[in-house]
Amino acid sequence: MDLARRDRTIGFLCLGVTAFGWALNWPLMKLLLQQWPPLFARGLAGICASLILATLALSRKEQLAVPREAIPRLLFATLTNVFAWMGLGTVAMKYVTVGEGALLAYTMPIWAMLFAWPVLHTRPGMRDVLGLLLGIAGVALLLSGNGFAFGADKLLGIALALLCAILFALGNVLNRKPLPMPPLVVVAWQVGLGCATMLILGVLFEHPDVTAITPLGLVCFVYMTLVPMGVCYVTWFETLRRLPPTSASTGMLIVPVLGVVSAAIILGEPLGLREWAAMALTLGGVTLALQRG
Repeated sequence: MDLARRDRTIGFLCLGVTAFGWALNWPLMKLLLQQWPPLFARGLAGICASLILATLALSRKEQLAVPREAIPRLLFATLTNVFAWMGLGTVAMKYVTVGEGALLAYTMPIWAMLFAWPVLHTRPGMRDVLGLLLGIAGVALLLSGNGFAFGADKLLGIALALLCAILFALGNVLNRKPLPMPPLVVVAWQVGLGCATMLILGVLFEHPDVTAITPLGLVCFVYMTLVPMGVCYVTWFETLRRLPPTSASTGMLIVPVLGVVSAAIILGEPLGLREWAAMALTLGGVTLALQRG
């Protein structure tokens, strides 16, 4: 096997590990939220994960120092990539199903395409408009189960899930220039700073009962700490190193699909024709947005 083919094979294997690890986190996080409040649970897991990532970076002889000129960009990326994406997304999971939360969160490439118009002066084409319409149709179909009759909690969950996708997309458009640090160090700092904020807010306002966790909840917590915020970041960087960015990003669309399927198996959430059609429409629109790149 030649070197290029081996690199692609390893890249696709890493992509599979990343996708499966992130997907399974959705239903397990939903289980954990039955015992611990969202900001506290996500914040504590993130602090532990950031220490593991920092230790791994040091073992690779990478410096943890942040250049002074990079601090504002690091803080902004922390706000959009961690506090908004992880924090708001986790709170949203209290009020929506895994399928709804995952699909709403993964509309982020569509929002990024819209933000790129005024910010980067990249005018949407017909394919972009089609992607937007497909995405809207998919989300509308997914949320139409009860005839769009939502209570206040459901509306809050939908708003938070959309907000986490919108802010993450805005961050990607505004902060396109890579930070002058190794990727693992960047993630360690972002996860550490963002999750420390969540943990403080969780302790102050959620008043968690640490003793409420069961053995099953502890398993979910350990998984969330080690796999999606630990192993998966390492395999994701390997994926990006070995595969074209568009291939890697498009391949990640399997995450919400696996998340919805695993939620049906683990939590008994609905998975019928409407859910499959909604996923097909939404992810079809996201694929078109990703191809715009």
